[in-house]
Amino acid sequence: MALRTATQRRELCRDCPIARVADALGDPCSLLIIRDLIDEPRRFSELEESLGMSTRTLTLTLRRLQKQGIVSRHERKTLPLYVQYRITRKGAAFGAVVDAMRSYGKKYL
Repeated sequence: MALRTATQRRELCRDCPIARVADALGDPCSLLIIRDLIDEPRRFSELEESLGMSTRTLTLTLRRLQKQGIVSRHERKTLPLYVQYRITRKGAAFGAVVDAMRSYGKKYL
């Protein structure tokens, strides 16, 4: 069954913790951003280079992850000015998921 509407997603996610996590991540790019930020805070350009995704996709994904409290955005107001993204405590909890996926990928893929 394809989940085409927000109502369908909410209905499925209400009863299934795995579906709730999948919905929170939204897409594979989210996990890759989390993977990179778990190691250390990064600037937008560093994420863009590491992930090889378009500026628009990265911007939208980071905004969604910020809204969910998984990633935080920090602006440095002194020269040189720049923005850095950091994983939050909530986001760091995905570390076990990332590690499990890494282990599975190395072993079976």
